Amino acid sequence: MQNFQAWLKRLGESIFKKREVSSFARESFDKIMSEHGVPYKLHLGCGKVRLEGWINVDGDTKATAADVRWDLTTPLPFPKNTCALIYHEHLLEHLPVKEGVSLLKECYHLLQPDGVLRVAMPSLDELIERAYKGTWREMDWISWPEHRFIKTRAEMVNIAFRWWGHQWLYDREELHRRLEEAGFSKIKDVAWGQSDVPELRDRETRKDTGLICEARK
Repeated sequence: MQNFQAWLKRLGESIFKKREVSSFARESFDKIMSEHGVPYKLHLGCGKVRLEGWINVDGDTKATAADVRWDLTTPLPFPKNTCALIYHEHLLEHLPVKEGVSLLKECYHLLQPDGVLRVAMPSLDELIERAYKGTWREMDWISWPEHRFIKTRAEMVNIAFRWWGHQWLYDREELHRRLEEAGFSKIKDVAWGQSDVPELRDRETRKDTGLICEARK
């Protein structure tokens, strides 16, 4: 235990010396790393969804499930090559593409060799296909009471691109492209709730999550 605590102290000093830290206190870092150890699991953009046994991270003050408050457009305060698994759902599309790729690169650097990133989000492929076929009213989010005012597919498409802080929607080709830009080469499309990694199964909480990839370092 003494060796681990000494390692934590050196680790914290190294990280915080290199990075300007405002919203993430040194005490919080020590506490979280002591509780989870290495390797740990990161849940980014957690919002109100808490994954037990994971470090839940979000920059929104309304994110009640967060263990760590952190601006995800800046480098995360964790050491490289120490994370086993990273998961985020409906996060990447809220970032401009440049910042989105930066976050994916950060995930790549944090993961241990053979670590896995699982990315889940709405599917632009599905949006376009349903708009073309005229089945767009069958999408789950269209049935929500606050969206029943939508009358046409053009209105639906514009809302999908512009509302909720959406910055960049992805189809399968685009997500693979950006993961490759971040350094990943082992990329696999997976189904909702399914994974070869037991700890990544049944993680999706949104019915409108239609695009899911796992990228292994």
